[in-house]
Amino acid sequence: MALHRATGPDLKPADLYAILRLRAAVFVVEQDCAYQDVDGRDLDPDTVHLWWQEPDALAAYLRVLGAPGTERRIGRVCTAESARGTGLGGKLMAAALAVVGADESVLDAQTQAQGLYARFGYVAEGEEFLEDGIPHIRMRRPAS
Repeated sequence: MALHRATGPDLKPADLYAILRLRAAVFVVEQDCAYQDVDGRDLDPDTVHLWWQEPDALAAYLRVLGAPGTERRIGRVCTAESARGTGLGGKLMAAALAVVGADESVLDAQTQAQGLYARFGYVAEGEEFLEDGIPHIRMRRPAS
């Protein structure tokens, strides 16, 4: 299994297809959230895509939005059902923090995953909110 990284303009069509397929499988089908996943940000030059690739499918994925030196946003964090419990989520977050570097970053965590992000220095802020019927909390990691 290998970690892959690409900016929006560098994504190959097959990689983008696999990314969108995993995101749809997790967020739309499994979590039963009908929402507009394709938001116009995937191909931005400042968007960094990170994913763990198994020989025949994506195992885990996230993206980092925002230009270096600004507040960065981590989002679309997902792990294929077959890869859950393997530690890939933590490895993916470590890779994301290498991209974020010293910049401040935020994410909207599903409440049950709050502990994962706290391990990486993210602190909950504000009140819990529902997004697509799922409890979330905004979390922030200050600039260092």
